[in-house]
Amino acid sequence: MKILYAIQGTGNGHLSRALDLVPELYKRAQVELLVSGSQSEIQLPFPIKYKLAGLSFIFGKKGGIDYKQTWKRNSLARLFKEIKDLPVKDYDLVISDFEPVSAWSSLIKSVPCYSLSHQAALLSKHSPRPFIADPIGSAILKFYAPSPHKHGFHFQPYDKNIWCPRIRPEVKNLNPTNKGYYVVYLPAYGEEQTIEVLNQIPHKFWYVFSKHSHRIYQSGNVFVRPVDSELFIQAMADCEGVLSGAGFETPAEALYLGKKLMVVPMKGQYEQKLNALALKDLGVPVIPALSSNHVDAIWNWVDHGKVIHHDFTGESQDLVDNLLVDFIKRGMVLK
Repeated sequence: MKILYAIQGTGNGHLSRALDLVPELYKRAQVELLVSGSQSEIQLPFPIKYKLAGLSFIFGKKGGIDYKQTWKRNSLARLFKEIKDLPVKDYDLVISDFEPVSAWSSLIKSVPCYSLSHQAALLSKHSPRPFIADPIGSAILKFYAPSPHKHGFHFQPYDKNIWCPRIRPEVKNLNPTNKGYYVVYLPAYGEEQTIEVLNQIPHKFWYVFSKHSHRIYQSGNVFVRPVDSELFIQAMADCEGVLSGAGFETPAEALYLGKKLMVVPMKGQYEQKLNALALKDLGVPVIPALSSNHVDAIWNWVDHGKVIHHDFTGESQDLVDNLLVDFIKRGMVLK
């Protein structure tokens, strides 16, 4: 069996998951990898067959997406050409982790495609939903990387074919300690605003990993450095708590390591709104923005917050076997 495993490269979560899943796929099939998009700091230790531009969202500095930069850095003409040119018919199966080029190319060319992503779990009607519907956000989740067959990851198994988060091997192998400092990863905020807020909680040391900083420096009780994947996971291993966006992989890793967690969903980001609802159900505190208005909430979390530990046990080989058995049972014809 020949499989194309396609990964969304915007952010680090999809690539982190690949570190756990790709070795299991290698054991079962001939696998080639595609990565599209930008804004990731994780390097995969596997050969990449296709590196495409895809369709990326660019993080801003005020809590949301920078739509001007997103428009400037993306090209619909380039995206359509990548979809047209990608030779998905060379494969028996395409597995897409919210990767748009492979998903749309498979749909247009009638090649079997399975979605294996956190976003696939969010599409389940059993996953947490806000009281007020978001038609645009729902449409992006549904049509950004469409697939008729969905296997997903979430903080809880809300539905069939929803699995617990995949924890990358580097995190599984850590020996967590508590050295009393806090790790901060809020890629949609600039370091100036982050420092301004965290300086108001001076009795704790804050270790900020910033997508927007190109240098290492300290401002009072806040230490800022550019994002570095290896240093980040070691900092998480030794910290007391993690203040992060309401993404998926970083909160999951923090919970797995037994760290206190508080999340700040990105503005206008439907996926993170859904994640925040699921995390709140687990008891994780959520604040709507990183601002002086919420310093008291952060202070209270630092002094009185509880660790909400989740083991997230589950073997990736079982997940991969489940997906491939489902593929074969559906009567897909192998080339």
